[in-house]
Amino acid sequence: MLRPESVKTGDTVAIVSTARKISPAEIQPAIDILTSWGLKAVLGKNLFKQQNQFAGTDDERLSDFQNALDDSNIKAVLFARGGYGTIRIIDRVNWDGFKKNPKWLIGFSDITVIHTHVLKNCGIETLHSPMAFNFKKSSPESLDALRGILSGGTVSYHIPENIFSDFNRHGNAKGILTGGNLSMLYALNGTPSDIDYSGKILFMEDLDEYLYHIDRMMLMLKRSGKLKSLAGLIVGGMTDMKDNAVPFGKSAEEIICEAVAEYGYPLCFGFPAGHIRDNRPLIFGREVELKVTEEIILKFKD
Repeated sequence: MLRPESVKTGDTVAIVSTARKISPAEIQPAIDILTSWGLKAVLGKNLFKQQNQFAGTDDERLSDFQNALDDSNIKAVLFARGGYGTIRIIDRVNWDGFKKNPKWLIGFSDITVIHTHVLKNCGIETLHSPMAFNFKKSSPESLDALRGILSGGTVSYHIPENIFSDFNRHGNAKGILTGGNLSMLYALNGTPSDIDYSGKILFMEDLDEYLYHIDRMMLMLKRSGKLKSLAGLIVGGMTDMKDNAVPFGKSAEEIICEAVAEYGYPLCFGFPAGHIRDNRPLIFGREVELKVTEEIILKFKD
């Protein structure tokens, strides 16, 4: 795996949206924080365009992202927000310049398609992390960790026992970390952005989904063989789950446990990443060591 260069004081970070529309007020806190880190924020030309729910047309969103990838003066790309829309443009992105000059691509949720596509087709590390829209409400710990990673520092997480600890399956594992939003992983199955899960440590999270749909997505992953050959599974925030008038009868955690019950790899829940305030950055494409005991330890290779 290739690792983007560190971001240094005075470097430029581009903010673009490949998905949902956004307003200047919603990203100003991120601009202020980047400035306080000694970085320069440059905004995509079409960032504040609107076409229905999108940040401009497919062509406009693609143009902003492509320009950020190709501009050698831009050292990292911070996505403005998620929502939906990245999958509409991913197959039209030209990655040639990015492969020659890798830079950090920073985001989560709908940006999962970029994480998996880059892992499979470019072999370059990316950052699952708060986006510009989230900076205002992100925990200090998540932003401090993001700044440290961008600066070339190492990271490891020690997560104490939490309310989901009874669901955990103890053990140790090593492998490349990948994954992202469960709904997006489901949508990418069989596409050019789909990845080989074999031997990898998979992270997943989701927001605002019906429990029966969580079950359907997990069964797809199982039936397609993707869950069988994992080295380990990390589950982050399963936030604001919904149910029908006739209850499904299981929580998201119980559904996931059932789907992987026959496999022996380490499994943990309640990891602080996803659609939650304490969204700790994860380096996708990096080799990690996962240890699940009474606590969760996740160490990234230097």
